[in-house]
Amino acid sequence: MAESKIILGIDPGSNVMGYGLLKVEMKKTSIITMGVIAPGKLPSHYDKLKFIFDRVLHVIDEYHPDEVALEAPFFGKNVQSMLKLGRAQGVAMAAALYRNLPIAEYAPLLVKQSITGMGRASKEQVAYFLQKIYGITELPSALDATDAVAVAVCHYLQSTRPVKTKEYKNWDDYIRKNPDKVKK
Repeated sequence: MAESKIILGIDPGSNVMGYGLLKVEMKKTSIITMGVIAPGKLPSHYDKLKFIFDRVLHVIDEYHPDEVALEAPFFGKNVQSMLKLGRAQGVAMAAALYRNLPIAEYAPLLVKQSITGMGRASKEQVAYFLQKIYGITELPSALDATDAVAVAVCHYLQSTRPVKTKEYKNWDDYIRKNPDKVKK
């Protein structure tokens, strides 16, 4: 792992997309900035997608992140909403890919659990924990921004976890997979 890097976290949305930039130096993290991309009342969904692509590209070009982490869409009841959310996430990914940045996706439950210890935490709870951890004096009005920081923090935490190389069901499984370790 690099000694210093910048992670761009994105909380996808077609009406409001949160972004947050996390700086990692010598295993210490700090928030560079956070905000939202809000296409507003553009005439069509396609205009919103272009706006999102352009703004994500602008954030990438301004802050030069090394990696991008996105919250994966969750499955909702409204198919049209899910389609729009997936498209918004896709254009954010396309902007990162356009700049050759590696992308990681995380489930909402894992993001929330990484920050609060509870997978079903609310946006307010996530924001509260980030406020306490990073000393944020004033929370943004749109908590999509703090959700995006949470995605970046989750990515950092996941990247520092030890990698499991093998799993064993029992001792017989261990012996079968490691015959060189058994003395006869």
